[in-house]
Amino acid sequence: MSAIREDIVVDRTPEDVFTYMTDPSRLPEWQKSALSSQRVGEEGPYGVGSRIRVTRHVGQRDIPMTMEVTEFEPPRAFSLRGIDGPVRGHVHGEVAPLDDGRRSRVTLELDFEGHGVGKALVPLVVRPQARKELPDSERRLKEHLEQG
Repeated sequence: MSAIREDIVVDRTPEDVFTYMTDPSRLPEWQKSALSSQRVGEEGPYGVGSRIRVTRHVGQRDIPMTMEVTEFEPPRAFSLRGIDGPVRGHVHGEVAPLDDGRRSRVTLELDFEGHGVGKALVPLVVRPQARKELPDSERRLKEHLEQG
């Protein structure tokens, strides 16, 4: 299956958008299925190799998962991959400047792999939920950033 991809224009600088989007503590503010999210393990700067623990509401269940940052190029691009749990997401985000850097085009791309029971969950529950939720998440991201 192909990745789920959406984009939106946000009236904030790429630096503002990137900083907000890559702050694990902010994930539940703009992603409906994210119930909680926090950095785990190490201290120091957030970047490639950093891990976050996210609990998501998927279908009828709350599923904890660990994501690892695999790309971190402020303020342009980031990627994360799931490293445990029955559903492992792959997320790629890009932030491109518009209008001399005063606005930004945000592109998010999601894909999933299932392990164990997740093999059934991905096509039946996860993909349909993500396809429906991603445009709403981008709208929420835009609202939070533009309202300050």
